[in-house]
Amino acid sequence: MHNSDLRPVIATLTLRKPAEAPEIAQLILLSYPEARVLAFHGDLGAGKTTLIKAMGQVLGVADAMSSPSFALVNEYRAANGEPVYHFDLYRLKAAEELDAIGFTEYVDSGHYCFIEWPELAADLLPPGTLHVTLMESANGARTVTLTEGA
Repeated sequence: MHNSDLRPVIATLTLRKPAEAPEIAQLILLSYPEARVLAFHGDLGAGKTTLIKAMGQVLGVADAMSSPSFALVNEYRAANGEPVYHFDLYRLKAAEELDAIGFTEYVDSGHYCFIEWPELAADLLPPGTLHVTLMESANGARTVTLTEGA
């Protein structure tokens, strides 16, 4: 059973093509303005990084965002000067590795934290974390399901 199976669904969206990602990102960010920690779930190639890059665009991040696979976290600046953090925990072997990068300080900072592959960090995510699950359909569209919880 996936963790999102235990959280109530608060919205379901359809992303038909990557070009729609900024529109979906804007809808999510405007609909949940208090959400600062967003945990992205989905298989490889489901569109997690694409949607996170679109969120960066919506927030006015000028630098090209890329998945921080080897660094675990990349830091960017939004148009308002606030930091935006992008985590990729795919290569993480143990939750203890999160201590080495000060993970809890990031997610408790009040700044946007976009987290790919958040499963090992589940116990460290703050209440109110917005979970974004992407599932690929046979026609190539993505179903984006939003759930709330730690």
